[in-house]
Amino acid sequence: MAAGPTTAEKSGRSGSKGPSDGPSREGARNRGFRAPGTRTLLIAFGVLVLVVAGVWALYGSSWFRVERVKTYGTVVLTPREVEAVAAVPVGAPLVSVDTDGIEARLRARLPRVESVDVVRSWPHGIGLKVTERQPVLVMEKGGKFTEVDRTGMRFATVPTAPKGVPRLVLDVASSPSLRRFGADRLLDEAVRVRGELPPRIARDTRVVRVTSYDSVTLELSGGRTVYWGSGEHGPVKVRVLAALMKATPKAGHFDVSAPTAPASSGS
Repeated sequence: MAAGPTTAEKSGRSGSKGPSDGPSREGARNRGFRAPGTRTLLIAFGVLVLVVAGVWALYGSSWFRVERVKTYGTVVLTPREVEAVAAVPVGAPLVSVDTDGIEARLRARLPRVESVDVVRSWPHGIGLKVTERQPVLVMEKGGKFTEVDRTGMRFATVPTAPKGVPRLVLDVASSPSLRRFGADRLLDEAVRVRGELPPRIARDTRVVRVTSYDSVTLELSGGRTVYWGSGEHGPVKVRVLAALMKATPKAGHFDVSAPTAPASSGS
């Protein structure tokens, strides 16, 4: 009688695996991983070299450093004044120049500067493009003249009034408007009226006189006057004044304070 398989043999058969099971499982684990090829490594190395070389060229070399500063757009200011305040660091790497800091410094220390663009001019220059404030009115005090721009900012005092700029007279010392609105608000109203004048009338205007918030008078060349009233309804008043001057060219006084009922008189 043949003997059956022993317990050990059964255990060995039941626990045995095919000869290919081990390598197949290891191959499945390694199938998703591929070592980088030589080409990929060379490209990565080349990019790193370029980055390092670029940083060195911009910051460490003498190729891109500030050697000159050029100022544009000045009228009253001189390039030397602007460049002294700008304090551009000559010799520093061009890329490291603090352009925002230079702009802020110029606006803070030179009130005549309305705006300035600081631009890098590769490989060795810095450009300062300046826009100066333009006076629309001047205020006289003690023989000197304070210039006022279109925003109402008093930005400079000069010994001589700029040509063609009307003089502002705030004759409001005893006016209730001064207590209610303040001198700055009345100044703003005068600037507002001046800004709405058409070029021809603006050129003829010699004085803008404010006696209260509701009482602005323009003194024109040839002894003519325009009673403007308040600064409200400016565009309508401009059209009415132009029509009134055309209809009565020899008049010496024009009243457009109530634009629906304008008047002219004198000769």
